[in-house]
Amino acid sequence: MKKGRISKILSIMLAVVMVLSSFTLVGTKASAADNLGLNVKAAILVDADSGKILYEKNAKQALGIASMTKMMTEYILLDAINDGKVKWDQKYKVSDYAYKISQDRALSNVPLRADGEYSIKELYEAMAIYSANAATIAIAETIAGSETEFLSLMKKKAKELGLKNYHFVNSTGLNNEQLQGMQPTGTSASDENKMPATSVARLAYHLLKDHPEVLETSSIPRKTFRAGTDDAIKMDNWNFMLPGLVYHYEGVDGLKTGTTDYAGQCFTGTAKRNGTRLIAVVMHAEGNNGDRHKARFDAAKTLFDYGFGQFTTEEILPAGHVFKNQKSVAIKEGKEKSVKVATKDAISMMVKTSEADDYTAKLVVDKKSLNAPVKKGTVVGHVKINKKSGKDYGFIDGTSANAKVVTTETVEKAGFISLTFKKVGSFFKGLF
Repeated sequence: MKKGRISKILSIMLAVVMVLSSFTLVGTKASAADNLGLNVKAAILVDADSGKILYEKNAKQALGIASMTKMMTEYILLDAINDGKVKWDQKYKVSDYAYKISQDRALSNVPLRADGEYSIKELYEAMAIYSANAATIAIAETIAGSETEFLSLMKKKAKELGLKNYHFVNSTGLNNEQLQGMQPTGTSASDENKMPATSVARLAYHLLKDHPEVLETSSIPRKTFRAGTDDAIKMDNWNFMLPGLVYHYEGVDGLKTGTTDYAGQCFTGTAKRNGTRLIAVVMHAEGNNGDRHKARFDAAKTLFDYGFGQFTTEEILPAGHVFKNQKSVAIKEGKEKSVKVATKDAISMMVKTSEADDYTAKLVVDKKSLNAPVKKGTVVGHVKINKKSGKDYGFIDGTSANAKVVTTETVEKAGFISLTFKKVGSFFKGLF
């Protein structure tokens, strides 16, 4: 009898242990899925089309960004080119500051002659391909007159793009200690640029949206600076994931690496496969194999494999979708009392293949009523995408880029007589 009871108790205890063990294993698997085994301080993966965040790790903490800073300098330059404020064939006369920095071969540089003149195009290529620091300073001086003034443009653009928690002290991403006492006025001699991974990804996302031509240069694996002259210097792209380079990954065509002692090994990469483009940011990557450059590319590969392998693009709502609970918005002083509303574009985004049915769409009306006249296509709200269960990282801009809800017709303003009768009617209605 005792043996039977003991055996029963042991069986119950064993069952409890097995249940607890299963919970532990589930937790371990969930944890592994969360970090993907990345040996980095921060990371983020984004669908470059919709802005959907597919994965993030410690993405809100501001960390050193090193030469990923140059994406901001590229952005401002390409804006200036498009606006006609700067031309590709425009000549730059070398400043004392740019000359001295260019002679420091411990940094990534193309040496500039003190009495030389260089086109903006060749300086841009040196910056985008070889991460040339003096060439970057030269571009900043061309656009703003000085790097100090260029900092103001960087901060203005960051605010415009909605970047958070950014800190800029120069145009290059170097530590100010490396600027030989010539750092921008008002900045600390040992300071360095910082941003969280979400802001770096947001910068890259908008750079690709507004200036896709940046990929024409960032995708060049090798080029010679000043080819055919005595100043010719071979430039190998620091993005070793490009075609023909040591860590080639199919589809990679950008975007920017970064390295300083403070920031560690950083990389903002972008790759396109079968019509899908991803943006991966890794910050302060660490490796154990002795190759100080490989860790960031290993981490980026893991992110790209995860995105391309486990996610598919799904249509959440079609263009012209009408919500049952809000088919129209009220109109004030219009020929009609209301105007019909619907989604402007189809809303598509990348979701895990196994979670395609877990998402719902909710209409958020930003304007409860409109004043006539109202044009067709007037934005009245947006669509919020919710996940039924589990973790969802949202969108890099807070909402889907294609989530606008608009009016589907034009409503003219009512005539004077019609408005007068309406006001009289409203008056008597209020009395009774």
